[in-house]
Amino acid sequence: MNYKIAVLPGDGIGPEITTEAVKVLKAIGEKFNHTFEFTEALIGAVAIDQTGNPFPDETLDLCKKSDAVLFGAIGDPKYDNDPNAKIRPEQGLLKMRKDLGLYANIRPVTTFPSLIDKSPLRADIVEGVNFVVIRELTGGIYFGEPRGRSEDGKTAFDTSVYSVNEIERITDLAITYAKKRNKKLTVVDKANVLATSRLWRETTQKMAENNKDIEFEYMFVDNASMQLIQNPRAFDVMVTENMFGDILTDEASVITGSLGLLPSASVGLLTSVFEPIHGSYPQAKGLNIANPVATILSAAMLLESLDLQTEANVIKDAVNSSLEQQIVTEDLSKHKAYSTSDVGDWIVEEIIT
Repeated sequence: MNYKIAVLPGDGIGPEITTEAVKVLKAIGEKFNHTFEFTEALIGAVAIDQTGNPFPDETLDLCKKSDAVLFGAIGDPKYDNDPNAKIRPEQGLLKMRKDLGLYANIRPVTTFPSLIDKSPLRADIVEGVNFVVIRELTGGIYFGEPRGRSEDGKTAFDTSVYSVNEIERITDLAITYAKKRNKKLTVVDKANVLATSRLWRETTQKMAENNKDIEFEYMFVDNASMQLIQNPRAFDVMVTENMFGDILTDEASVITGSLGLLPSASVGLLTSVFEPIHGSYPQAKGLNIANPVATILSAAMLLESLDLQTEANVIKDAVNSSLEQQIVTEDLSKHKAYSTSDVGDWIVEEIIT
């Protein structure tokens, strides 16, 4: 089979980690007789520097014409440290989500037996953790209008907006995942304070009436943030709004012991995007020390989206082997750390042999 893959390396460590994922996909292509056609395009700070636009039209066109998008990371200190910057790399990410209709972010959170000791939490808490967070991605406070600052610059405001249709759409997806897993769905909101959250709860409660085979659980976001640390095994599928999902999934990443281990998929109306959950880590740019595993596992999720489950499992098995044999980057090893490219090369060899 032939597949067109758009590669958006982005900023910081993005080019390094996407390079390793591309190597792995090429190895899968050789092993299973698939052809992956990779085409790179600009996004983020590098796109601003070259075009003045964090998500150029050419990049959008490429994404639309592709079977999937492999995305690295965006962000650069020169924009992070300039509060007056009118154009920011993150605007490119939001625009990509909006233009591609990527209304759902899917983040699986699992612990690896060989890395239990890397988690800051006790082993009895993190062993066997396996849940999925379904985050609404194109609504809420990140996209709501109006937003801005007063003329004197001393007051700022953002608006959070959700519609019943948006809530039903994301919850339908979460229900689909729950039905394939342990039939438990946790809806996270702040319905005791926020009007949007009350709409979320009201809408999902009505949906629960038509899905009696699913156990619906409702949890305030502050309680959910505590339960993620105290009892993460209690979760199976979690669904929540944009900002809550952003915060909770980063918190959940701590369970595994490293941000460099968790993949994600953003799906919706057009081409799906696959990316690690971590940021651009500019301090490590060009040093060949970043953990490529999250991006490689994102490539496995990409294959799953193309109905290549066997191929995806081969990647997952190779990653598990690399972790078991301690072929890991410095975030996971205090004694012998491998480089980004070394880890990628080892996983490629594991796949093709």
